[in-house]
Amino acid sequence: MGIFRGTGGTGDATTDATASQVGTDAATASTKANEASSSATNAATSETNAGNSATAAASSASGASTSASNASTSATASSNSATAAASSATAASNSATAAAGSATDASNTLSSAALKANNLSDLANAATARTNLGLGTAATTAASAYATAAQGSTADAALAASAVSTFGGTLVDDADAAAARTTLGLGTAATTAASAYATAAQGSTADAALAASAVSTFGGTLVDDADAAAARTTLGLGSAATTASSAYATAAQGDTADAALAASAVSTFGGTLIDDANAGAARTTLGLGTVATTAASAYATAAQGTLAASALQSTSTLNADKMTTGTLSGGTY
Repeated sequence: MGIFRGTGGTGDATTDATASQVGTDAATASTKANEASSSATNAATSETNAGNSATAAASSASGASTSASNASTSATASSNSATAAASSATAASNSATAAAGSATDASNTLSSAALKANNLSDLANAATARTNLGLGTAATTAASAYATAAQGSTADAALAASAVSTFGGTLVDDADAAAARTTLGLGTAATTAASAYATAAQGSTADAALAASAVSTFGGTLVDDADAAAARTTLGLGSAATTASSAYATAAQGDTADAALAASAVSTFGGTLIDDANAGAARTTLGLGTVATTAASAYATAAQGTLAASALQSTSTLNADKMTTGTLSGGTY
């Protein structure tokens, strides 16, 4: 039979295929052989891997058995949880029913309650509410019907309209102080500081005030002194200026202290006389009687006798032989 020669078909080597083609096929065969070898190696590796996988599968099967046992335990626990959940659901349902009842009660209560947003407009009876708050009729009376703080602390103390004169009415209704000054007829001086005008010491009016030109240079140094002590210094006064006059000799004692009666010139008796409080005490010190304060006309003169005892008395008897012509009280003799 014929020999396969490759792509050239059957025949001999020289007629069915070229040498070049044979070489190519040989290379391809070599490559295929290498691939087959690699495949065999890979198959051996896969076999080894399969053995490892079988071992892992056996381990997994053991783990699965354990997991199944755990799953059974979990299932039992889940069943118990389901039972508890059912109980909880029942309790929740009961709570929901109670909550619904409470909501209904709250809604009923709210429907009869006063809401903040309504500003008391939802009260059933405003008059009853005022009574409950202890409010009187003044609560619904306009403020203009009562005395203001400026009129008195209470209505009883308020200024009655009848006590305000027609002019007073034109004053108290002024809008501001400026309007009130106009009503009172006041000028700009009313709002000027008092220091801008002459004082009473300078004159009753500005026209009578002492002009600056009337004050001498020295006078200026006196009137600007801060106090009386400074003014005394400016005037050159000594300490005697502030000493009581009783500390010095009087005019009766001499014009100056040098001419005053010295204490050494006064006797002991004289001292008891000059310290008497009044003239009566002095007369007593001097030993004077009542005659000292009786008029001289009340006594006989020297012509009537040297003594009062020898003077002619009003009850004496006259001796006509010894009388000379003259006038007596009551007639002529």
